[in-house]
Amino acid sequence: MDALCLTNTRLIDPDSGTDTLGWLRIEGGVIAEIGHGDAPSGGVDCGGHCLAPGIVDIGVKIGEPGERHKESFRTAGGAAAAGGVTTMVTRPDTTPALDTPEALEFVTRRAREAAPVNVLPMAALTKARDGREMVEIGFLSDAGAVAFTDCDRVIENTKVFSRALTYAAGLGVLVIAHPQEPGLTGGSAVTSGKFASLRGLPAVSPVAERMGLERDLALVEATGARYHADCLSTAAALPALSRAKEAGLDVTAGVSIHHLTLNEFDVGDYRTFFKVKPPLRSEDDRIAMVEAVAAGLIDVISSMHTPQDEESKRLPFEEAASGAVALETLLPAALRLVHAEMIDLPTLWRALSLNPAKRLGLPSGRLALGAPADLVLFDPDAPFVLDRFTLRSKSKNTPFDGQRMQGKVLKTFVAGAEVYGGV
Repeated sequence: MDALCLTNTRLIDPDSGTDTLGWLRIEGGVIAEIGHGDAPSGGVDCGGHCLAPGIVDIGVKIGEPGERHKESFRTAGGAAAAGGVTTMVTRPDTTPALDTPEALEFVTRRAREAAPVNVLPMAALTKARDGREMVEIGFLSDAGAVAFTDCDRVIENTKVFSRALTYAAGLGVLVIAHPQEPGLTGGSAVTSGKFASLRGLPAVSPVAERMGLERDLALVEATGARYHADCLSTAAALPALSRAKEAGLDVTAGVSIHHLTLNEFDVGDYRTFFKVKPPLRSEDDRIAMVEAVAAGLIDVISSMHTPQDEESKRLPFEEAASGAVALETLLPAALRLVHAEMIDLPTLWRALSLNPAKRLGLPSGRLALGAPADLVLFDPDAPFVLDRFTLRSKSKNTPFDGQRMQGKVLKTFVAGAEVYGGV
């Protein structure tokens, strides 16, 4: 592979926490040289724009197998490249669920054929994600599963979950859970409060998240498992997370970009593109999540990309499917926090790239010699109005449709090869 030198660029390094003007040389698919003085001649002038590690996005839903009409590896891969996402960590909530080595081999092959970015599959934790019998964790791990999760289906049987955590701990694999108390969350569509009452929608208290997380953390303490909470969204859950980390448990937590940038009032007049899981929270909760990311208490920001077709969303709010596409909107939405001066770029990229890579044991997510040249070049200030029909995802269910945003991806590189070059 030919060498490439990117010059006159702001190097965003989440590992050192720096944002400095410099240059970077790629050779053989890895970062070969980084400098801050005079750049080598013949390089590509980046116009002073930002160069950062490519985003590592944990929790991307792909429709293959079973729901290819909502999203395929080809369309998701194109959306990821356009959004600066160089590694998609995909969910097993497919039809059927990814709960066998054969199913995992199928998606791995399809991803390799169709997606221009790295794709790492997660496998289900229980068979058919029904919470009754755990999968063959060892075989699936050998087949390439990077983590195990039943996604938004909470394993209600504590004994089953405890056994799965014990087995996972013995193999050293990562378990990802969706901390909610299902007895409280069942049938809910929004977060409880005045707004929910005014709209007459079935609601759930934020305490359901705290209860679910505290149960999970108690079992993690008992089993010694490696655990990641996929999407925290309430201030009430943060003290339990803080205590677990202080106690030395192998615990991390994530938050979705929607819970960092939107709140319960965005539902407005029953706008179903704003229906997500967990439901959007209060403004106080949103700010608490942003502060937790800035402080490092919450480790990872994810898109929680969940494509839904028009038929699934054009329903009464409580009947509509949950979820939003976000591979292409993750970066500009996250930059809202930077423009609001709530977080700086290196700290943001710690949560978007470095921490998820470290959690999965990947060499990416950093600007370091010998690291994979998975990079995103972006203009953090470029303004645009989002038109959902221009998105590369098959499904167009974004809550940001028609909104003014700032931040455009200019180029995306995977192993040094340009997989996206914006206009």
